[in-house]
Amino acid sequence: MSFATGLRCRECGATYPDDARYSCDECFGPLEVTYDLAAARGTITRASIESGPRSIWRYHDLLPDAGDAPIDLGAGWTPLRRADRLAARLGVRELWLKDDTRNPTGSFKDRVVATALSSARRLGFTTAACASTGNLATSVAAHAAAIGWPSVTIIPHDLERSKVAMSSIFGGTVLAVEGNYDDVNRLCVELVDEHPEWAFVNVNLRPYYAEGSKTLAFEIVEQLGWRLPAQVVVPVASGSQFTKVAKGFDQLLALDLVTGAAPRMFAAQAAGCSPIATAFARGDEFVTPQRPSTIARSLAIGNPADGPYVLDELRRGGGDAGSVSDAAILDGIAELAETEGIFAETAGGVTVATLHQLVERGTLDPEASIVAIISGHGLKTLDAIADRAGVSATVPPSLAAAEAALANDRLVVAR
Repeated sequence: MSFATGLRCRECGATYPDDARYSCDECFGPLEVTYDLAAARGTITRASIESGPRSIWRYHDLLPDAGDAPIDLGAGWTPLRRADRLAARLGVRELWLKDDTRNPTGSFKDRVVATALSSARRLGFTTAACASTGNLATSVAAHAAAIGWPSVTIIPHDLERSKVAMSSIFGGTVLAVEGNYDDVNRLCVELVDEHPEWAFVNVNLRPYYAEGSKTLAFEIVEQLGWRLPAQVVVPVASGSQFTKVAKGFDQLLALDLVTGAAPRMFAAQAAGCSPIATAFARGDEFVTPQRPSTIARSLAIGNPADGPYVLDELRRGGGDAGSVSDAAILDGIAELAETEGIFAETAGGVTVATLHQLVERGTLDPEASIVAIISGHGLKTLDAIADRAGVSATVPPSLAAAEAALANDRLVVAR
């Protein structure tokens, strides 16, 4: 069963039933799912969770009501890997990587889509839709195909070719818009009213969609032996993942399922689209929108919906926000691959580069445990690394030529 009780406005606190709405009638603030944690205490136990499926649905009691059967392509229960080689490069003692490249469509978006579309099916929608920078479009199209629904995914026109191909291969409609993600999102808000049967997972289903990110926190803690990490670094676009990961930790604490204190949260952004990091550094209460210009397109949201709530969480918990250059992002992708054998998309490069920045800045404690979220697979952003990842040498098919090339010091990479 789900202990979800309904929806609540994040601004004025007005409450609503568990139905298809996403903004407050009183103040137009965003809504979020609420839970009866008092009733859940003692019913949700470590044992009850551990007996569940090896997917996000082992935490179904702390997720929105999925109806008779949740949609499950196997999202979640991805590896949490200790990263000693990368830790040595960073100069930190204990580093763990939450490797969400292993999800069904290669990114953490499978978590949020599974929760959103399960709720959408319960609420009577018939078509899956979204505004996306690429990863979400792929996940929506895949999940829709799996349940026999049509899909409409709307993306900026200049996305990486690999993401466009992955979104379209599932047979749905992919609409490219001449503009950036914020232009796409505004269009989707208008389309909601014109197509009430469409479940825009990150618009009219956003309260249910956002809850899927909590499962990252749940898995991290369970995989650490029900121990809370001291510090968590999250790549940030809209900010929804960041705030819901923090919510997940708080819920486990409220249920007395974990040991330790709530972790300090750190946000990672690309310098070419860093509205939250910029606002945090300035001490601003609100986020000033930016026009994105970065290779990290999955994070290129210039007007992040959860921006103010990310700022609140950073300040409440004593965290920090980094912003890193495109060159540092590419270095981060390469370093992660070379040290830990994980090929991440540009958002992963942002996370690794931000780890370096925060350690150098002194805000990330090198002696305390750190978990960094790697949110998507590098096969999605091959265009970004095409100029720096290729063959070491091309030789004729002879032993002498091969040995000569291998003897060239320039081809030897120190490991």
